[in-house]
Amino acid sequence: MGFFDQFWQLTIDGLMVGSLYAVIALGYTLVYGVLQLINFAHSEVFMLGSFGGLFAARALLPESGVPGGFQSVYLVAVGLGVGALCGALAAFTLERVAYRPLRRRSAPRLAYLISAIGASLFAVNLAGKEFGRQNVDLPDLFHNGTVFTLFGADVSTQSLVIFAVAIAMLVGLDRLVAGTRLGQGIRAVAQDADTAVLMGVNVERIIIVTFVVGGLLAGAGGFLYAMTFNASYSMGFVPGVKAFTAAVLGGIGNVRGAMLGGLLLGLVESYGGYLFQASYKDVIAFLVLVAILMIRPSGLLGERLGRAA
Repeated sequence: MGFFDQFWQLTIDGLMVGSLYAVIALGYTLVYGVLQLINFAHSEVFMLGSFGGLFAARALLPESGVPGGFQSVYLVAVGLGVGALCGALAAFTLERVAYRPLRRRSAPRLAYLISAIGASLFAVNLAGKEFGRQNVDLPDLFHNGTVFTLFGADVSTQSLVIFAVAIAMLVGLDRLVAGTRLGQGIRAVAQDADTAVLMGVNVERIIIVTFVVGGLLAGAGGFLYAMTFNASYSMGFVPGVKAFTAAVLGGIGNVRGAMLGGLLLGLVESYGGYLFQASYKDVIAFLVLVAILMIRPSGLLGERLGRAA
């Protein structure tokens, strides 16, 4: 079948995966917007949240291993909640251990990078030791197949749930940043931390909240990712790089840019994998990153978090 015959199916698949990239990318964007640093350990926050949600959902599976109806919804909700909690705890610990001591000593930016890489390697090897070095799967939580057909493309229940939940989280974060007092504090620190202090903003609190919110999203996104692709101790690297690419594509430090970048990257990857080979999907993501850095380093939207809303 030709490309145009598969166009809508590829579009649906690309949007589903792209929405997950966007959820992960928001963690990079939030931390960069507030601290002007790339949190290279964020992919391991995603990985740890994935395992937390996966083990919680597996523990509640019925003896038959085949959930249905309300039970499927319940398992997804539990997996999302536990995954988000594990991601938040991992992000909070990361900020306390790897970033705060350096920030209090006014360490150079290179020290933050080295600390984040060290934390990332520690988390990967710890997960490999504790969870094993083989893929850990999650039985299908939905068994009713195709929900509806859109322009000849099949939309499964699982794909619809993943896309809907991811978009809900993206919209929720956008509203948090744009329309709440906490969001005002985040934008103020991102724009000018020194002035924000003079205005009475608790910068340390904002930094912690930024890490925790990013961890919540990454952990929940990790569980959604594991629903389709399973989980492994090294699963964070490739999605993490692609999420970072999405953040750069949309404009690093821009919440809406991360959303746009994730969806666009998912589509480009889906179309490219069909036109060339599926094994080239990862290569395409790296090519997009290089192209954006060469052509438009500021990204498509190019605004920082402090001026994004």
